[in-house]
Amino acid sequence: MSTGRHSVDHDGPDPQHQRPPGVCDTTVDALGALSKSLETTERARGHLYAFHQLTGRADLGLDDAVRLLREAGHHREADLVEREILGRNVIPGHWTYQIVEAYNATYYRPFAAVELEVRDRLAAGRDHLYEAEMKERRRTRRHPGHTALPD
Repeated sequence: MSTGRHSVDHDGPDPQHQRPPGVCDTTVDALGALSKSLETTERARGHLYAFHQLTGRADLGLDDAVRLLREAGHHREADLVEREILGRNVIPGHWTYQIVEAYNATYYRPFAAVELEVRDRLAAGRDHLYEAEMKERRRTRRHPGHTALPD
């Protein structure tokens, strides 16, 4: 009778998180280090998107600043902000979206593709082997809060 839960006799990781035959500890460690580096790149990419969005929000906020300066009679200062800052490149020739696009094309996508290729070659494409094995070492078997797999 199946209850939808994993049986007690299968108290280990799913096959996608098990080391393929012939994969040594050093390879698992190397794949873990590569994955960790990609995860750090993912975080950096998130910060880059935050930079992009915050800079865009600041630039759009200048519309209010210019309008309010004009309403207050400060036309010279409004013109200065509008001419010198509103819509300005953040680095020569680039708005933030162009930086994001260049980062994705030049660094992020190639990094992700190489990580996947190395994982495919060395571990049959299996991801997070290092973490899955750490989970197995650290969990308490048959404890409801330490199950190998979700219900």
